Amino acid sequence: MVKKIKIDQEKCIGCGLCLSICSEYFDMKDDKAVVKKSDIEKKDSLKEAITSCPVEAIKTF
Repeated sequence: MVKKIKIDQEKCIGCGLCLSICSEYFDMKDDKAVVKKSDIEKKDSLKEAITSCPVEAIKTF
């Protein structure tokens, strides 16, 4: 199972979609998304935020 999440700051366009879907895990800083909580728990909203990113900037590992 996936353990951590990371946002590729080079790809992020700062649209805020991840934050609007799952504010528990994401925030905005300097017009880019940042991870507030990197340890993944099983949450449908987190999975939706990851798959909804229009530039696929959110990575899991």
